[in-house]
Amino acid sequence: MPKKKPDQVVFNEKENKYNASLLPYATNTGAPKIEATDVTAWKNSNISKVNHQIKTKFEALKKEYENLMEQYEYNNLVYQANYSFEPIVGQVYFLYESSKKGLFLSLISPEECNFDYRGSFQLNEDKMWIRADKEG
Repeated sequence: MPKKKPDQVVFNEKENKYNASLLPYATNTGAPKIEATDVTAWKNSNISKVNHQIKTKFEALKKEYENLMEQYEYNNLVYQANYSFEPIVGQVYFLYESSKKGLFLSLISPEECNFDYRGSFQLNEDKMWIRADKEG
């Protein structure tokens, strides 16, 4: 049975030599004490920053989702409405509701008729209806 070297830390048994000078840490008992740096403040600060960044991105995505859902509802509303003409891209149309016809799309502005006005919509080049007024 081979005799073990007295200092297990600095003796490399694979290469059969002492390698204290090659190690990245002190191996002598007189060497300065190795202390772990306290990174708690750094972690807490960065956790706060990252959480804020993620929350900001989430809020932006949430707002974008809400806008998409609103746009979907408008498109669904207008495409479900009755109209007997082919809408022209860029033209503003008016959505009304009547007790007899239900929802219908018209070229007649709210000032020129007495129907129950629901909103103004414009057809864009992607065939999506965009709200032309922000109330109603």
